[in-house]
Amino acid sequence: MSWIRHGKIFDPANHTLPAGCFGFAQSPQALVFDDFVRVYFSTRARDGIGQFVSHVAYVDFRKDFRTVIGVSPHPVLPPGELGTFDEHGIFPLHPVRTPAGLLAYTCGWSRRVSVAVETAIGLAISHDEGKTFQRLGPGPVLAASRHEPCLVGDGFVRILDGVFHMWYIFGTGWRAYPGQQAPDRTYKIGQARSTDGVHWVKREGVQIVADVLGPDESQALPTVIEIDGRHHLFFCFRESADFRANAARGYRLGHACSDDLIDWTRDDRLAPSGGAPGEWDADMQCYPHVFACDGRILMLYNGNAFGREGFGLAEWIP
Repeated sequence: MSWIRHGKIFDPANHTLPAGCFGFAQSPQALVFDDFVRVYFSTRARDGIGQFVSHVAYVDFRKDFRTVIGVSPHPVLPPGELGTFDEHGIFPLHPVRTPAGLLAYTCGWSRRVSVAVETAIGLAISHDEGKTFQRLGPGPVLAASRHEPCLVGDGFVRILDGVFHMWYIFGTGWRAYPGQQAPDRTYKIGQARSTDGVHWVKREGVQIVADVLGPDESQALPTVIEIDGRHHLFFCFRESADFRANAARGYRLGHACSDDLIDWTRDDRLAPSGGAPGEWDADMQCYPHVFACDGRILMLYNGNAFGREGFGLAEWIP
């Protein structure tokens, strides 16, 4: 089993983004249609005081992933109202078809004072095949709690035998590291279940994927797919400090598998590796999304600089 890297397939610098947005195409998430694939991604704009705000747009591809049909002319969902959990943007947005229609689980961001941000998971619905979404309410469906005190986000949902399963991240805390001006966070992957996709029961504070870097390993953006009866979970992980400019401590891709959706065995050898020195994904591989398309198992992911220059494609070869 191996991965074939097909290279970078979308660079935001080569396309017209929604008005006011520039650079970045982070956390690509696919929605497969009969004759094309829509890929949602987070881009950025600046607010009135020059700070970043995350917006979700999409690009439509032919199924060869070489031909771009078009890019959305506007964000699919505006930031939340003043003081809400997603006031300062959404990153990422995961679409999922359900009996209730096309839903999107969002990761809303809001700025804090003592630390940089807080996040929570929201829920929206589309009535136009994913061109726009409307919130089901102004608040989140999953947020910080007694044993998961901060930074709940990155919700990925699959429906299996009528049950909604969510994989998400939760923060274990913030820490001031020597030599850094601001604290940095650590987060792990958790799991929750629901009968309706709105009300969730989670294994409170239970980390389901073992660390390989030690307790300061941060894990992000889980994505799960079933292949030949076994569930495969892909994600990205890094050190919690000195990761932004130090490639040796930055994001890379990880993998775990399970036969029962409860116990997960980690084996990062089954995740794609990065490119050769100088390539777009040589220094960093992050924010994976795995999906099936016409019998192929594909992964979208970001490369260097957290997706500033776009995203690429890899294909699973048994």
